[in-house]
Amino acid sequence: MDQLNSTATMLFSSRDRGWTGLEANFLHLQAGRTHVPGSQTHRLGIHFGRAVSAFCQCDGLQHRRRQKHGDIDVVPAELDGWWEDDRDCTILRLNIHPELLQSAALTLGRNPDTVSLTPKFQLRDARLESIAWAIKTEIEAPVPSDRTYAEALGLALAIRLVEGSGQEAADITATGAVLTNRQKRCLAEFIEEHIDRSLSLADLAEVAGLSVSHLKPLFRAAFAMPVHQYVLARRVERARLLILSGDMPLAQIASASGFAHQSHMTHWMRRILGLTPGMINRLHS
Repeated sequence: MDQLNSTATMLFSSRDRGWTGLEANFLHLQAGRTHVPGSQTHRLGIHFGRAVSAFCQCDGLQHRRRQKHGDIDVVPAELDGWWEDDRDCTILRLNIHPELLQSAALTLGRNPDTVSLTPKFQLRDARLESIAWAIKTEIEAPVPSDRTYAEALGLALAIRLVEGSGQEAADITATGAVLTNRQKRCLAEFIEEHIDRSLSLADLAEVAGLSVSHLKPLFRAAFAMPVHQYVLARRVERARLLILSGDMPLAQIASASGFAHQSHMTHWMRRILGLTPGMINRLHS
């Protein structure tokens, strides 16, 4: 289960309901910054009530918006992020275990290995939202329904996530749209030149002359990976080259490569390369 930030107050929870595959927490968050650490579960945050001005950063990507009732943020498993609100707010946080997503893929006749979620900010999806509010009603009820009802809601939620995971790409592919060689070159050059900064989808979309919704599937098709994965891979490569140069402390290398701190850099180098900075130094000394 997610660790709760000290600024979060639990209002309702599924914690003692015996649910499998799905966890639900209705939270009151104090104004300011909230860290949501990486987790083994996929997470949805659905905004409830009055709007707030919000800023978030997940996996090196940033988004600033007016967060409204029903807006949904999707954070895939193992990714962490920061959310900052200008006033107190309430959210429904849903944790979906990967096994439930796999079951949903099988239900839809899809190969579970081909299903992947990407970070999404301020997603509007009426079906996801209606399922989420049904889950909220269930955890607020003093007498819970039969557990199979909660399991059905969890499966419905996972099925909708699987259905939506490839929808943008399918829609764009149907039009035959692709990134031009010039767009690909400009995007790659922009990322390399600004790798030490926080890159936003809006910035990259502007470089390509596209909307954010069109950029994401076209980028994935052109570079064979989502934007956030590509940016991470380039950060890791920049860090690797700087380590090999032997001229900078590791903390400075992390900053120059766009990582939040040295341990953040080490985590992603180990995950992508299978090597830590120390191992790279030893291999090339």
